[in-house]
Amino acid sequence: MNAKQAKYPQLRFKGFTDPWVQRNLGDLAEIVRGASPRPIQDPKWFDDSSEIGWLRISDVTEQNGRIHHLDQHISEAGQAKTRVLTEPHLLLSIAETVGKPLVNYVKTGVHDGFLIFMNPKFDLEFMFQWLESYRDKWSRYGQPGSQVNLNSDLVKNQSISIPSMDEQQKLGEFFTSIDNLITANQRKLDLLKEQKKGYLQKMFPKNGSKFPQLRFADFADAWEQRKVSELADRYDNLRVPITASERVAGETPYYGANGIQDYVEGFTHNGEFVLVAEDGANDLQNYPVQYVDGKVWVNNHAHVLQAKEERVDNKFLKNALKHTNIEPYLVGGGRAKLNADVMMKINFKVPTLPEQVQIGKFFDNLDHLITLHQRKLEKLQELKKGYLQKMFC
Repeated sequence: MNAKQAKYPQLRFKGFTDPWVQRNLGDLAEIVRGASPRPIQDPKWFDDSSEIGWLRISDVTEQNGRIHHLDQHISEAGQAKTRVLTEPHLLLSIAETVGKPLVNYVKTGVHDGFLIFMNPKFDLEFMFQWLESYRDKWSRYGQPGSQVNLNSDLVKNQSISIPSMDEQQKLGEFFTSIDNLITANQRKLDLLKEQKKGYLQKMFPKNGSKFPQLRFADFADAWEQRKVSELADRYDNLRVPITASERVAGETPYYGANGIQDYVEGFTHNGEFVLVAEDGANDLQNYPVQYVDGKVWVNNHAHVLQAKEERVDNKFLKNALKHTNIEPYLVGGGRAKLNADVMMKINFKVPTLPEQVQIGKFFDNLDHLITLHQRKLEKLQELKKGYLQKMFC
């Protein structure tokens, strides 16, 4: 794309035809760095009764770039050592979450890990979206494998194509509406995951009890202690690892420790199975356990279990293992491993088979609902990404 083409976005709102103009960010705002009182751990800088918050790097990730509340507040002494904002401002993180933009809506002092866009000559929402779309490109200022180092001069000299203020506002409103949809769907997804966590706690016995706190009607028998080896057979011997370069593209899901990695031709297992991460788990507290049904290809980073008929339901087995704290059974350092013989000795309580089936179906339906919301969220995120590419120069 040449310079002339770059001045016109591929897609724009009706009534806007003027070319976008090239400007440096430093021409569009006074860009200054925040300031932090030192030593930052000194309690004299903070005061819970203060109406001035203290914006930290951790607040960026927790609120995804739109700051509406702050847990920490800065004292009058601390305010004298920082930059205090009393109205909405656009900021850019230059430490840890490098290149992440945020709009702050509360009174706050600003940590020195941020740049502040003072006296802006642009629409805040428009520039927030542009900076969000540009975030990955800041990486060119870092060496491979090293931390990106951003400063005010680099940001001031960054060029940008920008439309009229009216078009900026229209774009800002449009992308804000998409962000609101994404946020609402993310909240629904988070709520469903929390509900599942709560049901796992209540529908499985705890603290040595033989009875769960919550169960389906007509089930009253005590649950019995069983080892995995009593309930399931292991089919690790059928696993076959294949490198990415050797895989033949196909329709069979290729599973590793944390789920599907690829889709390939052929299969290693066919039927109902429960896959448990052997090594390389990405979350030791919420240990990766998958239920699969049909043809799958499993590599050597996931154990393969199959419930013994008339003893346990595969879907129940999956959720029983998800409810179990696996971390104490792991060995190794940075790449913790669940050895096969140790896994087979893990024990937990199980109810009668009919109750297992009911529990398995309940969590299967809940997992399906979670998956639907996850896919909807991903589609919205992809939709926004596509619009950013087409509606910005």
